[in-house]
Amino acid sequence: MPETANISAENTPEYLSFKAQVQGTNIIEQTLLATDYLNHFNEIVMLLEMVPDMPEIIEDAKAWQPKSYQDHFRDSTFTDKDLAVEAYNYVPTRYKKPFEQTIDQIDRLIEAAVRRLGEISALGDAEHLKVTTSDYSRNIQRLMDFASGIIHGSENTMDQNEIDHLLSD
Repeated sequence: MPETANISAENTPEYLSFKAQVQGTNIIEQTLLATDYLNHFNEIVMLLEMVPDMPEIIEDAKAWQPKSYQDHFRDSTFTDKDLAVEAYNYVPTRYKKPFEQTIDQIDRLIEAAVRRLGEISALGDAEHLKVTTSDYSRNIQRLMDFASGIIHGSENTMDQNEIDHLLSD
């Protein structure tokens, strides 16, 4: 099945088959998503949080790139990575759409954080760097919490005003 498939019915034979296959794994049965994907973001958040104490690490942060859910698992050592990649094709739309929107918001916020922290770091303003790093870290984590909620079956999403606030520089 192509990666662009977006199955909305939760009673399709494929969805039901994957629900059975993911039992006993770290893939959530209801959503067919795995929280391991969030490790991709945990790594960059840890780097960003080190910037105030080690400003030169911003160069490592600049190397970070967004990675799709399926590409993350293709490149990972996750035990059930092949199952995670294939099951993603059958994630119900009610989870997949808000999940992908939230991931896009995380990617954009991380890119903004790296750019802004690089600018502040170049100015040598340690206090401003510390405060800004903390703000970005908290906001990225908030979005990651929403993504985790979706992975675990929550259909709640942030309203547009909250998103705009998090993404504003």
